[in-house]
Amino acid sequence: MAKKSAAKGGTPATALLDRTGTPYRLHAYGHDPAAASFGLEAAAALGVEPASVFKTLLVATGLPGAEALAVGVVPVDRSLDLKAMAAALGVKKVEMADPAAAERRTGYVVGGISPLGQRNPSRTVLDASAFALDTVYVSGGRRGLDIELAPADLSALTQAVSAPIAST
Repeated sequence: MAKKSAAKGGTPATALLDRTGTPYRLHAYGHDPAAASFGLEAAAALGVEPASVFKTLLVATGLPGAEALAVGVVPVDRSLDLKAMAAALGVKKVEMADPAAAERRTGYVVGGISPLGQRNPSRTVLDASAFALDTVYVSGGRRGLDIELAPADLSALTQAVSAPIAST
């Protein structure tokens, strides 16, 4: 996969990929603010299977400080299994994070939160299904922009653990 730079209008996610020399492709599309699901909108706009497009979700762990929030990355056509996420993190339970807290933590807006280049990176769990794919799509750091990259690269850059955290 050839590296494609985000010279104009780059995001922290693309800056990280460029800085580390990680191969990726950018995919921009016209975002509809009325879309019911940002992830399913991206899959349709890009003409790819929803199972290959991953959403970035933040959860509250109940732990103090930097461990208070964690990131789950799951296919857009599935839900985050909170019990499985808690188990992967080694905590008793998690709940979805407050959207404002997620935005403050990551530096991105909801619907455009990338697992890459976050202002304050959090522990990350990548759904195990990603590793059955050659490439995955994740938010590029703003609505209407996705990054395609190898799941191993995504995992390495986010220091993610892999676990089956998606449910139907």
